[in-house]
Amino acid sequence: MQPIATRSGDDPAPTAGGHRRQGRAGLVFASPAVILLTLFMVLPFAFALYLSFTNRKLLSPLPTRWVGFENYRDVLTDEGFWGALQNNLVFSIIVVPLQTGLALLLAVLVNQKLRGSVFFRTVYFLPITFSLAAASIIWLVLLNPSGMVNTVMEAVTFGAFSPDWLNDPTYTMAAVIMVSIWASVGFQMVILLAALQDVSQSLYEAAAVDGATKWQQFRHVTVPGIRHQLYFVLTITMILSFRLFDQVWILPPRPGGPLDATNTIMVEMVDTGFEAGQIGKGSAIAVLFFLIVLFLTLFQRRLEPRD
Repeated sequence: MQPIATRSGDDPAPTAGGHRRQGRAGLVFASPAVILLTLFMVLPFAFALYLSFTNRKLLSPLPTRWVGFENYRDVLTDEGFWGALQNNLVFSIIVVPLQTGLALLLAVLVNQKLRGSVFFRTVYFLPITFSLAAASIIWLVLLNPSGMVNTVMEAVTFGAFSPDWLNDPTYTMAAVIMVSIWASVGFQMVILLAALQDVSQSLYEAAAVDGATKWQQFRHVTVPGIRHQLYFVLTITMILSFRLFDQVWILPPRPGGPLDATNTIMVEMVDTGFEAGQIGKGSAIAVLFFLIVLFLTLFQRRLEPRD
């Protein structure tokens, strides 16, 4: 009896052996990433978690002993920690919607088929090529009382407004926010620009035929079409906003700013762990910081719309 012929285009059914080979190949390709994540993320966090339950001191000859939750109790009753957390929350509440909205606006503008759009894409993305430390040093010069920013402010307001951005606690956080948005908005813009280019033009044409205005097309076509990328940008921006460190360490005359106006959890952690030498307490701040960011990320994830 002759076997039944199959169509030449049909792929043979995968066998159990083929599945095993594919599984082993997947493990081989994933193993470098797993090893790197374990070495540089999982193990350091596990060690920090252990240190947070000890009285470990920096460069101390005294033996390390187990103290339980004493470090966490000290952190949670420390006004400096709560002040730093408040500054982080204020920074995030302002920066996340403002930076995301500006990134979306820039992405929509450079997505237009206009002359010079490629040039403006490059200009908006250019600050990403600088590290935050380098960007902070650049703005340290610009925000000097006699720097370019105040020169422009004095010219526009006829000398009525010329703040001391980095020494006055009223304006220090505003300066940090301005530098942070300038340095990071290009990254979010590129992500949203890629998402915009995936939205089918036929949807805009259909909306235009139905009489939809440009604003209605933006609300009912553009935003729904990029909603997943938009939530991704919101989540990443929120996480990065809580990692605020370089700007508040370099820009003000002292880390944390005048009257701790720009003190953040990251600065508090470094000050406690390395400046004060309390490695155990600094590790407790790191663990609490991780739990706070994890909670906010999961909460924001729950708000993401499902298809």
